[in-house]
This record gives sequence, structure tokens and C-alpha cells, in this order.
Amino acid sequence: MKLCKVIATVVSTEKHPSYKGLTLLMCQPVDETGKDAGDPVLAVDAVQAGIGDRVLVNSEGGGARIIFGAPPTADLPIRSVIVGIVDAVES
Repeated sequence: MKLCKVIATVVSTEKHPSYKGLTLLMCQPVDETGKDAGDPVLAVDAVQAGIGDRVLVNSEGGGARIIFGAPPTADLPIRSVIVGIVDAVES
């Protein structure tokens, strides 16, 4: 799981049927101080996040299948899912 900041909304008129009705957001991984910590990732929004929100991104396919209720053997082409909005980071 990665801590990220939502930096953009992605709009696509043609996409795989699994993405129908889902919101795609570009997420920049950040460290605990908010500084960039890697390359941006495209993630499906499961929590109604918006640009500027700090979020938790699950980046493995098994978690995506569970979140979207797909059977374990489903061929779901979703790797990264926003699973939480972060209110605060304390150290």
C-alpha cells in the first residue's frame, strides 16, 4: 500500500468494460512529509477521492478483485485502487 496525493482526473471515452462507471485518478506517491516519492500511478477510485486529497493506494490485483467483488479467478484488469482518504499522518 502506498501513500499518494491525487494530482489529476483521467477521462477516457473508450476503455475495457471492467472500467465502465469507474473513476480513474492519477496519484503521485509521497513520503510522510508530502514530498514526491516515485512515479505517478493510475488508480481506480473506490472512495470518492478528489484532486489534492492524500489517499492510500492498494497496488496489487488480488486486492482489487476483493474490493470490486470479483471471484479470485476473475481476469480483472485493475491493478491499483484508491482504498482510503488520509486525514492525517503522525510520526
